[in-house]
Amino acid sequence: MSLIQILKTLEKSWEREDILLKIKNGLGTDEIVDEFLLNNELKIKKLNSLLKQEDIDLLNQVEKLSTCESKLINKIKYANHLEKNESQEIINQKKTSPTKKVPSNRISSFMINWSNKFVVIALLTISAIALSKQAWA
Repeated sequence: MSLIQILKTLEKSWEREDILLKIKNGLGTDEIVDEFLLNNELKIKKLNSLLKQEDIDLLNQVEKLSTCESKLINKIKYANHLEKNESQEIINQKKTSPTKKVPSNRISSFMINWSNKFVVIALLTISAIALSKQAWA
């Protein structure tokens, strides 16, 4: 069997539509690859014996191309996800009007700033009253 014949039979065994169907049916990528290697073990051994150094270099380049495509797909997917999140945040911000935000922020900042001071002043006042009562007694 020649190199070209082996490649053609392996290509027929690895039809993208069939692979996509397996993925949709829940098969993992490792399972799909292992099944392919098992079904085509003899052809792959023969292919490896016929490969020259330039063929191996070409395979390395194809592998790098596939890696680049995979990274591109992930970045596109991630960018789309980011855009959805940003638009959702904008929608949420528009839903809560600024007039509703300001009073609650004012009340909470007032409580944070003055609650501790109020407690300290109240305790000092109580202590002063208690001490003055003791002094007069």
